[in-house]
Amino acid sequence: MVASIARRPDGTYRPRYRDEQGKEHARHFKRKVDAQRWLDEVTAAVQTGTYVDPKRARLTVGELAPIWLAGKINLKPTSRARYADVLRTHVMPRWGEVPLIRVTFGDVQAWLSELSAAGLAGASVRKAQGVLSGILGLAVRDRRLAVNPALGVALPPLGQQRRRYLTAEQLEALADAAGPGRVAVLVLGYCGLRWSELAALRVRNFDLLRRRVLIEEAVTEVDGRTLAWGTPKTHARRSVPLPRFLVEELARTVVIRSSGELAFPSPQGAVLRNRNARSAWFDAAAEAIGERGLTPHELRHTAASLAIKAGANVKAVQRMLGHASAAMTLDRYADLFDDDLDDVADRLDALRAASRGRVADFLRTETPSEGSPEPPTEVNPEVRGVETRGIEPLTPALQRRCSAN
Repeated sequence: MVASIARRPDGTYRPRYRDEQGKEHARHFKRKVDAQRWLDEVTAAVQTGTYVDPKRARLTVGELAPIWLAGKINLKPTSRARYADVLRTHVMPRWGEVPLIRVTFGDVQAWLSELSAAGLAGASVRKAQGVLSGILGLAVRDRRLAVNPALGVALPPLGQQRRRYLTAEQLEALADAAGPGRVAVLVLGYCGLRWSELAALRVRNFDLLRRRVLIEEAVTEVDGRTLAWGTPKTHARRSVPLPRFLVEELARTVVIRSSGELAFPSPQGAVLRNRNARSAWFDAAAEAIGERGLTPHELRHTAASLAIKAGANVKAVQRMLGHASAAMTLDRYADLFDDDLDDVADRLDALRAASRGRVADFLRTETPSEGSPEPPTEVNPEVRGVETRGIEPLTPALQRRCSAN
């Protein structure tokens, strides 16, 4: 970096430097010491990699937002639509016209507090912060900002609602009340599929001999209109086990058509959309069993609950549900492992009882019965005085005993 300080005719000092692109930057100071300090700060920033071009930081949040969203090439269509909605609803009204350099930590914190005070759910507030932080993070990587002012802010709790799990009896009753959706309900409730995965299933995905269904595709609604086909949520294929009774159901009702057909189509033979299925038979079936407001996604939670009650370990449940890791399964369904905690407590009770029994046997002294040998007589006191030097380790205490003897 080329830098210098020149004194102007009016007595002020003009430090200047050229950046990596050859652009000149300059300021004016009344004192040379202030000019030198500013130049030293710039030089240090360049050397440590934290230098930012002040002119590049004048770009507004709204101007950088489309660039950030376009760069999220790993997003599913539904996630991209949600991000765009958060931008439009929360981020752009507050930050769209604000230059990047004017976004401060305090202002971001105040904005999040306003959203919470307005009644926005904790999860929605966190999404808004995540989108703004993503845009500002891109500004840091582009060297438009030195730091991200949206990091480290206080966020509201998620306030997660208690999940609803159906029993096996309730699930059977729901399937019976679902009419044409009977088998779909059973697959959702015993295999734990997402609706997008169920709707994308084709007959060829079922291997009834191995009792497996292969999940390799998903179809979702974007903006309530467009259907987007792609990979499952975690971008990974998985094989899900089928209970034996479900194999028989599928053999009678689903695996009787050509392999390329949809396994669970709409009455018109198209993709079965979630909202259409709910209005046609799911919501009425849920109300019939006394579970008004039940959603198809809650059958995924039911599948996890039934699998854990059947003795499946965490890793098996993770693979069935298609979670990215077993830790995610544990975090999401920790409440289902309360029975395991009770079992641990019962085992600790049994362990303590057994140990106390052994201690009691060890300490118990039996009363000599008639005819039993007499207890040993008192050892001759003179024997106690036997020299112990050379037998035991020589310690100060032992030395005193030996001297006394």
